[in-house]
Amino acid sequence: MKLRNTPISMPAQGVWLDGLLSHAPDVRGLAIHLHSTGHPPLGAVTPPLEAELHAHGFATLTLDLLTRQEVARDPDAPYNIPRLTERILCAAEWALHQPPLAALPLGLIAQDTGCAAAIRAAVKVPERFTALACLDGRADLAGAEPLRTLRCPVRFVISPGNASSAILEKAFGLVGGPRHWLALPDARDPRLQEQLLARAAATWLEQHGVAAQSATG
Repeated sequence: MKLRNTPISMPAQGVWLDGLLSHAPDVRGLAIHLHSTGHPPLGAVTPPLEAELHAHGFATLTLDLLTRQEVARDPDAPYNIPRLTERILCAAEWALHQPPLAALPLGLIAQDTGCAAAIRAAVKVPERFTALACLDGRADLAGAEPLRTLRCPVRFVISPGNASSAILEKAFGLVGGPRHWLALPDARDPRLQEQLLARAAATWLEQHGVAAQSATG
């Protein structure tokens, strides 16, 4: 599957968010990969997570939830969960108004504090998202009530040595809907470890995204 890479600038709450859309006509779903603490290079080399998603038939939208100015000037910006949540909802609304994307099942993949915001977004518009993968991150910052209310299928993927694993296990226990805890083995190779993380996210979205597509198709 040959994908077309398109840099985008998306309006959200009075700012413009940077992203990269990788899309082809025959994709089976759209996976939004959320970044909430930094700005990875977009378009230079396809990261392992996006490459794995493409191999599973997904279009991807790699999206920075904060502007470069916000990251540089405000160290607490990544912890403004309500703002990050609203920007995820803006991204979902944006996708809904793009003719090539509007009918695709939509999944979220989050890391860092974006996990908490993704959970809150899925609670606010449960009909919009088919699956959510939290890769390590701080899902606990979503709060107890959103975790209990969450009905979107969620997978917590935990890397070896994650210092927050005990906190995340407590948060996982509060989740009220379909959930899966996946503790990755120690691959002893950073690149292989990243590939395991990517595969865990892609297979989760594939399992739930394809089912949603078949149900609506």
